[in-house]
Amino acid sequence: MTMTSQSTNGQNGLAIETRNVNLWYGDFQALYDVNLDIKNGAITSLIGPSGCGKTTYLRSINRINERLGYVRIEGSIAVLGHDIYDRGVELAQVRKQIGMVFQRPNPLPISIRDNVLFGFEIHAEGRQRMHRSEKDEIVEKALRQVLLWDTVKDRLDRKATELSLEEQQKLCIARLLPVKPQVLLMDEPCSALDPKGTEAVEELIWELRGQYTIVIVTHNMAQARRASEECIFMLMGRVIEHSSTEEMFVTPAQQETANYIEGRYG
Repeated sequence: MTMTSQSTNGQNGLAIETRNVNLWYGDFQALYDVNLDIKNGAITSLIGPSGCGKTTYLRSINRINERLGYVRIEGSIAVLGHDIYDRGVELAQVRKQIGMVFQRPNPLPISIRDNVLFGFEIHAEGRQRMHRSEKDEIVEKALRQVLLWDTVKDRLDRKATELSLEEQQKLCIARLLPVKPQVLLMDEPCSALDPKGTEAVEELIWELRGQYTIVIVTHNMAQARRASEECIFMLMGRVIEHSSTEEMFVTPAQQETANYIEGRYG
């Protein structure tokens, strides 16, 4: 079985459906009976204190956790209508459909242009037959999408590691786009950035709204409120509350959520 883009819109309007997911690191249980529905095309933030399971859940959505031999997971996660833990699903297709952006930018020590084309060169069929001009179009489109084209268009052959941290993070997002993922996972993408860089990346996230399903882990309550439409609060490996961001921050349904938002712990 392979994941295709044919189910991207989802007959039920959902991009990610999580059912009864439990996860252990060795003997330590990190996730407890997680059940979540994440809307297609929406920006959803995951909030909660350190160690509550946010990043663990995020990494479960594209099967990064299984790289660790001592991780065990039960339950199911369906992305675009396919259970990504089904034995017939190809891991390469999972990674193609689900892009990941990490806390600290990780551009490759090659040119800006080659960074953008890196994933595309691995995944795209018929790439060897493409003309240079076609690849140039792919690079320009991706860099324009992340609001970086005007800044770097005259230095595409320079090493990506020479860019500012903000520019590097935008480039890491641009690197995902030519592969045409449907879901973008972002694990505290602004944690290494200054306020100006944070504002720029938040603006980018909002620009991408609707084109991709975006799930973002953040410790920044103001960022969650500014940059997401839906919000999930987790505590000690459990989902406590999931609602619209506005509703959660104005009238949280659970006392634990209110305590966290008001800074009483975490």
